[in-house]
Order: sequence, then structure tokens, then C-alpha cells
Amino acid sequence: MNMKKLIGFGVLVLLTCSLMASRYPKREMRAVWIATIANIDWPSSATLSSGQQQKEFIELLDLCKIYNMNTVVFQIRPASDAFYASAFEPWSQWLTGKQGNRPDPYYDPLRFATTECHKRGIDLHVWINPYRAVSDVNVNRTSPQHISNIHPEWFITYGKTKLFDPGLPQTREYVTKVVCDIVRRYDIDAIHMDDYFYPYRISGVEFPDDQSFIDYPRGFKASEREEWRRHNVDLIIQQLHDSIKAIKPWVEFGISPFGIWRNASKDPAGSNTKAGQTNYDDLYADILKWEKNQWIDYVTPQVYWEIGKETADYKIIADWWSHNNFGTQLFIGHGLYKLDPEAKEKSWQSADEIVSQVKLNRKHHSISGSMFYSAKFLRKNPLDLQQKLQERLYRYPALAPANDRITPVIPESPQNAQITVSDGRLRFAWEKGENTKSFVIYQFNRWQMINIKKPARIFLTTSNNSVTYLNNELTDPDRYRYVVTAISPTNQESHPVKFYQHN
Repeated sequence: MNMKKLIGFGVLVLLTCSLMASRYPKREMRAVWIATIANIDWPSSATLSSGQQQKEFIELLDLCKIYNMNTVVFQIRPASDAFYASAFEPWSQWLTGKQGNRPDPYYDPLRFATTECHKRGIDLHVWINPYRAVSDVNVNRTSPQHISNIHPEWFITYGKTKLFDPGLPQTREYVTKVVCDIVRRYDIDAIHMDDYFYPYRISGVEFPDDQSFIDYPRGFKASEREEWRRHNVDLIIQQLHDSIKAIKPWVEFGISPFGIWRNASKDPAGSNTKAGQTNYDDLYADILKWEKNQWIDYVTPQVYWEIGKETADYKIIADWWSHNNFGTQLFIGHGLYKLDPEAKEKSWQSADEIVSQVKLNRKHHSISGSMFYSAKFLRKNPLDLQQKLQERLYRYPALAPANDRITPVIPESPQNAQITVSDGRLRFAWEKGENTKSFVIYQFNRWQMINIKKPARIFLTTSNNSVTYLNNELTDPDRYRYVVTAISPTNQESHPVKFYQHN
């Protein structure tokens, strides 16, 4: 081969590798929200037994693995209630049918979720709502132990929803106490909050916070009520961030806001959109300030509109966030729930819309992946979503990305990695080193170089330090070589360690 042909071949190889890396990245957030309020995703009914609930949850996690997802965002506090054993808040009505009733037979769903997620190498972000106390005062019945009954003076009713008054210092202290309890007691990867800060405006109805403004003005004038409201939210975000980091610095604090910060018509720094309500002007959530001050570790705007929508174009909004994340890790939230063969907008009549959105994300270096709303649509598989995602984008597993805002924890490599073949079974076993939360096993053909950068070689992710498979042509250690790496709590990966066959 002459020099020109050799150079041309080398360029072709580089271009092919680059294309493969963009289509199948090894590091990418692939998360799904599991909503519990009103039994949206899990459990499917509040009348299920504990065993049925656990079976459903495992089925959702197994679906996540089929889709090659790596993270779940599990709603554990939808309305100042609990899907875990809380000393401060009652068991959720959407878990047991009646608020305050514990699961019978007893188990702790969050403890169960941490075990089952990590067993599969899935990260667990726990999702709380900071202010909502009663989602519908006309329907929901609270237990005597609910905080709205213990301290009714802390609450405001707006429309049909009862909320903590964001202007009260008692609100900030209480919510922080609840979050700190979760962070201390559970092996979670992140605390996650969605878009419900101040509630979405009800036309013609002013939010009734006159008294708290009078009692706690903090130097703001009457004409500065909106600035005061934004400052209320700033205070709780900063306090939550500082409290989480004081307990476990590696636990991330993420926010999933409404998709539009401000319209450019109101602020030249805003996006070229025409949203009726926005984070800054209506929900009093100044996301950009939180990013700049490093009060949040990641942001996942809910961009639940299609590419080309006149008032809110996905492409324009994703591009805007990619230039306005200020070093905060950025994921995009996608609306799987809109996929429908009879959708009003033609774009949502095909899963190609979601595929195109993910492809657009990957064109932006600052977008590190996606979160999908919500889990039940993985089960429904609307419009062959699973097949299209896997064929075009998610063919191989991907590891959750590390976060530059988190001080990295370096894992020690696994030790004494051995394979044992016995009775038609293949057992992998290794010893766990320091600073480790999970492991990745890679599989290579005997003639292949060991290269853990390629996601196609990922065989398994797990928090266990031993696994057993049937020994067949897909696993046979005479045909394949295996290595194992460790993943730290901050998603750093160790050097690979080879497995040696032990007979």
C-alpha cells in the first residue's frame, strides 16, 4: 500500500471511529422518571400488595436495562408524604391507599429501590417536591401526622393545591431537615427536584403571600414582591445544596425546571420562544443564577415540545440551554407521553421525533444526555420507541457521566478477579476495593485488544462482586476474555483488571 492510500485508510478509520462514538457514546445520561403521584408510573395501584409492588418495580428496572438506560429518577416525596420510612412525614396514600398506613407486609420502598437499582448498575436519583403538601384539597385526605395538620400556619392554598409558604423560614428549615434525613440514611446518587417551585399561575388569582411578605420582607419593598419571591427560592436552593454537600459531597443536587427560563421578548438573554409562563417570571425560579453560583450540580429542562414548534421549538430551546448552562452539567427532558398515533401535532405520531431530539442533543458538546418522562411509556413502547432507540442510538449500554462540579472520588481497582466454570455455569467473582459503588465487566474476543472505551464491549454493570451465567457460546471463557473495572460514587472508572480462570 502506497503512502497516499495508507493516509487515506487512516483518515477513513478515524472518521468511522468518530461516527461510532457519536452514535454510541460510552458516557451519556439515559434516565427515566418514575412518577408515584396519583400512581402515574408506580405502583400501578395503591391496592397492590408489597410483593406485587416489588414485582412491578423490578419489571420497570429490567425494562430500563432492555432500553440501555442507566439512571432512574424515583419520586419519593410527591406531597409532603413518603415512599420511605420517614420520621417526619407519613406514608403516602399512593403507596398504601391511605396516608399514614405503612406497607403490609412491611418493607421500605426506597431501601428496596437502592438495592435493586445498584444491583443492576443503575444510578438512583430521588425526586422530591419541595412545596406541595396536598395536591387536591377537595379529594386528598391527610393523616393527623401530616405536617399541614401539625403546623397549618405554614401553608397556603392556591387553587386546589395546598403548599408550604415559600416566604417562611420555617419552610426552608423543614424541607432541608427532610432532605438531610434522606441523604444521611440512604445510598442515593442524587437529590432531584422538578418544576414545581411557586405554582403555575391561575389566571386572575394572585398568590396569597401578603402575610409572609409583611412578616419577613428582608429589606424588599412592596414594589419588589416578585424579586422577593425569587429570593425565597434562591435561599432554599442554596441551603439545600450546602446541606447535602456537608453530609455527602458526592451526592448530586439536580433541578428539572420548566423548559423555558424567559422569553426574549421580556429579556434579550432569554430564548426565542413565546411561552405563556416561564421559570423566571411565573415560577420565580432563577435557574441561571443557581447555575452561575454553583448551587446545583445538574439541570434538566423539560423540553416537551417538538422540533419546529412555532412558539417553542425544541431545536431552539436545546441550543439556548447549551449556551446558558454556565458549566452546570446539562441533560434534556423529553416527553415520551406525547407519542401517540392520533396526536394533534404530526411530529408526535412517530417515535422518530424522540430519536431526532436525542441526535440534536449529541451535536452539542455541553448536553450530556437525556431524561425521559415517564417510565410507564417504556412499558407501552409507543410507536416502536424501543426498537428505534436501540437501532439508531442506544444499541449498547452507556455509563452515567461524571460531573465536573463534584470533587472526583477515585476508585481502587478490583482485586483477585477469577472465573470458575462448574456444572455448566460460569461464575465471575472479585474483591471490592476502596471508593467503589459498582463494577463494569467487559467482554472481548480472544483476538481483540483490551479497549474499555468501546461500549459494545460492556457485558454487565452491577454493584455485586460476583455474578453467575450459563456457560454457552455467548459466554465461554475459552472464546472470550474478560476484564472488570470499578466505578466510584462520582462515576470515575478504575483501570481494568483481567479475570483469570480458576479450575
